[in-house]
Amino acid sequence: MKIIVGLGNPGAQYAGTPHSVGFDVVDAIAAGCGASWEEKRQFKCLMARASIGGVPLMLVKPQTYMNLSGECVAPVVRYHNATPADLVVVQDDIDLALGRLRIRKNGSCGGHNGVRNIIERLGTSSFVRVKVGVGRGSRDVIGHVLGKFDPESRKVADLVVAEAAKAVVAVVTEGPDRAMSAFNGFDASAGGEQGQQ
Repeated sequence: MKIIVGLGNPGAQYAGTPHSVGFDVVDAIAAGCGASWEEKRQFKCLMARASIGGVPLMLVKPQTYMNLSGECVAPVVRYHNATPADLVVVQDDIDLALGRLRIRKNGSCGGHNGVRNIIERLGTSSFVRVKVGVGRGSRDVIGHVLGKFDPESRKVADLVVAEAAKAVVAVVTEGPDRAMSAFNGFDASAGGEQGQQ
């Protein structure tokens, strides 16, 4: 079983913001599988079960607010006897231009507080991240990631979210190395062109 965690902030005021694109990606995966979300209060999350290519998936949207994402993720991983190798975290990344994708197999949190908290609570950074580029925008960083996309940016964001959902499926069914080769360098702002970075 693979645990796919989309990071974001709960609440209607944060829906569709750059900081919650992780939610958008797992929503897209759930919709594609016909999976429905259920509240799991013991894990402080919404959860949906699905299967892709014969691989059972647990889709997770932490409801703890971003900075405490590890309070959901670590208990989910441990309760289900999973390992960090079974975990895929989908996150926003302000250091990637809007529309870009990057898959990493491990590494630091890169300044992302949600990922930092997951690393702290799991005690390891050895899990796959699918990073969705949201750029830095023209406002302050907090205003940008918690604000709404303008109409043109929303179009690009929708394209990269759809591609990120495909990237997660590739990580699960083909492994992270093949997924990295296929998706790293994707640029939705250039009409979905592929080019290694």
